[in-house]
Amino acid sequence: MTTPRVDSPTSHAARARSFDAAAAQYAAHRPSYPSALFEAIEELSGRPLAGSRVADVGAGTGIATARLRERGADVIAVEPGEGMAAEFRRGLPDVPVVRGDGNALPLADHHVDLLTYAQAWHWTDPARAVPEALRVLRPGGALALWWNTDALDVPWIAEAAGRTARHFGLDVSAEKRNAGARVADPSGRLAFTRRELRWSRRVPLDAHLANIASHSVFLTHGEEHGAVFLAEERKHLLAVFPDGIVEETYDVVLLLARTPATA
Repeated sequence: MTTPRVDSPTSHAARARSFDAAAAQYAAHRPSYPSALFEAIEELSGRPLAGSRVADVGAGTGIATARLRERGADVIAVEPGEGMAAEFRRGLPDVPVVRGDGNALPLADHHVDLLTYAQAWHWTDPARAVPEALRVLRPGGALALWWNTDALDVPWIAEAAGRTARHFGLDVSAEKRNAGARVADPSGRLAFTRRELRWSRRVPLDAHLANIASHSVFLTHGEEHGAVFLAEERKHLLAVFPDGIVEETYDVVLLLARTPATA
């Protein structure tokens, strides 16, 4: 049995770059986010999304960006990957997207009311990303970070997570759930409030497998290695969902901090 490991800095960087080659698959099969998440963001930030100027960082193919726009936010996207940015433009041609990342934001000082990171903060260096957030946020603005994490109290999800960890030698579920531990604010100026929100979606088995195959641990271990896992996973899941429809259950972990009201 392979022992689950912690990513090395080199493999972490490779995984961060891996999504460009699978941008269309990512856009088609990754889950979105529930309305309750955006209601919680409005509650904790103390302002409605409608009319707010928002920068969505690590926007990827625009899954979160689209939801923010639906609620009336004026959004600009920041994305480092060429392939992901190209897919973003295909899906959201009317939304500006600029190349960059959270460690060096291509945004003016005190430019936005809300800075968001959906599934993206763990690719930053918080020692650099927190000061950048404070620089671009307006006084009284907010930094919101969130992740869809596996609901490990659901038996089939816990079993699937265990199989993934054994096959790849990396506990991806724990990595996502513990991502908030990397939020340490070196400046000491931000205090994060944490919320967890459960939601689910029902998708065909092929869509579920395509979703998990779009994760970086699959993209960086080679197609053959991933294909072996997916073939076995299909058998396991058909035993649980014989009709071929998988109910994915997620706990969205939200971390939000408001900036001081005065610069």
